[in-house]
Amino acid sequence: MPIPAHMTLDDINAFGRDVEAIRNEVMDSRGERDARYIYRLIKVQRSMSLASRLIIYASLAFLPQWGHALAGWAFFWPVIALGTLMLGIAKILENMEIGHNISHAQWDWLHDPAVQSGSWEWDHVCPSDQWKHSHNVKHHTWTNVFGKDADVAGYGLLRLFSNQRWKPFNLGNPLWALLLAIFFEWGIAIQELELGRIASGRATWKSIRPMWLKTREKILRQVLKDYILFPLLAGPFFLIVLGANVVANIIRNLWTYLIIFCGHFPMDVHVFTRDEVENETRAHWYVRQLLGSCNINGGKLFHIMSGNLSHQIEHHLFPDMPSNRYPEVAPRIRALCARYRLPYNTGSLTRQFGTTVLRILRMSFPGYSPMLDGPPPPRRARAAA
Repeated sequence: MPIPAHMTLDDINAFGRDVEAIRNEVMDSRGERDARYIYRLIKVQRSMSLASRLIIYASLAFLPQWGHALAGWAFFWPVIALGTLMLGIAKILENMEIGHNISHAQWDWLHDPAVQSGSWEWDHVCPSDQWKHSHNVKHHTWTNVFGKDADVAGYGLLRLFSNQRWKPFNLGNPLWALLLAIFFEWGIAIQELELGRIASGRATWKSIRPMWLKTREKILRQVLKDYILFPLLAGPFFLIVLGANVVANIIRNLWTYLIIFCGHFPMDVHVFTRDEVENETRAHWYVRQLLGSCNINGGKLFHIMSGNLSHQIEHHLFPDMPSNRYPEVAPRIRALCARYRLPYNTGSLTRQFGTTVLRILRMSFPGYSPMLDGPPPPRRARAAA
């Protein structure tokens, strides 16, 4: 679905100017309350991370073998479940609202070395600088453009849109999607390596080896931290702490997958071809970012836990704006959309994820889906006639 036909060039330019005016107003007003927000959040996240690990260790005191009054599975399981859940939440906060947004340079204006995009390394197997290339440069510049944005191509694994050529491999779409959700951080790390280019002969192992060495170093560091050092501190209970860390990482993976897939793949989202973005102006870019992104309705805590990517539209319009400002910007962008008769794709988590799952299931099979992707392009329509 390209840019709506009713939008003239003057309309597009006027929309771009209005969006730019909102951006300039907010960016000029950044100050102390924004700084308090990010510093407080980092403090909360680090405290939660420490507390969660201590609770996991504390749960070992309730193992039945100790024989004291509180020893028993009835006490052990709730305590270790609490610690594991808290560790998963701490990782979500670190990856989503802190690491992701610092890496977008949202806090560079503070000139604090502790929150700079150039030096922040997140709790993730994908090195920050390599992720910034695949995400900030490729995905944010070419959002939902086939052949330029690897995310819209299903991370090289899934068929998500009718425009993608169907292959028998796509019959496994639901299974591949589930595996990608469980191991999402690993999928992101591998995505940047673009191993498919080697398989197709468009790249050589030698060309990606420096990138692989950096990824391998980060993977080893993460494995050493979560799967060796912290479990070793538990001595003979190594496997219990290891299991808790594995589950915490899976909780983080499932949540980030849920939020990110709801940002670009629900029903009625727009996708674009290379031809449609040729000679694109900044105003066109704003319209495309709007059409290629989707929001999720929710409360303040939900927005924070999503890294404010529940405001995916505002994030794609203003990727370097502090994320705590997206809630106040969202109603103004929505009003602009109403004025210019542009769709503002937002809905409940149930609606956005439900239609995303429907898309994953439908695209397992060949054919075009007008319900999910709108009227077929003219060439397909003629072929079908």
